[in-house]
Amino acid sequence: MTEIPRGTLPQATFYDQVGGEETFRRLVHRFYEGVAGDTELRAMYPEEDLGPAEERLTLFLIQYWGGPRTYSEARGHPRLRMRHFPFTVDKAAHDAWLRHMRDAVDALDLAPEHEQQLWDYLVYAAASMVNTPG
Repeated sequence: MTEIPRGTLPQATFYDQVGGEETFRRLVHRFYEGVAGDTELRAMYPEEDLGPAEERLTLFLIQYWGGPRTYSEARGHPRLRMRHFPFTVDKAAHDAWLRHMRDAVDALDLAPEHEQQLWDYLVYAAASMVNTPG
């Protein structure tokens, strides 16, 4: 247990501020609804069912934003670029990913400052995964 110095309050994480696990589950579920109908992005998911990919992204985002560390406990270090390397991630895939994620973020109806912080990260993350020119 972490001791909190007298006279201070623990800082709420982004995860807590936006509603915790339920918010991230809603975000990722909405995102994968878009992916399911997108022929280009769907090809990047070799599993027949998108459920395992949905769960991995949910757990990753929960951990990244200050929630439980379930992702790392189950899968180890995220190593996102390495895990995406087998797939062609070009500008078109980047744009499609962000299009579906934008829809998912908008559906959350977050406070503007939270929406911007989340979106800035997602834009950065999408750009980091590009591994093919074009």
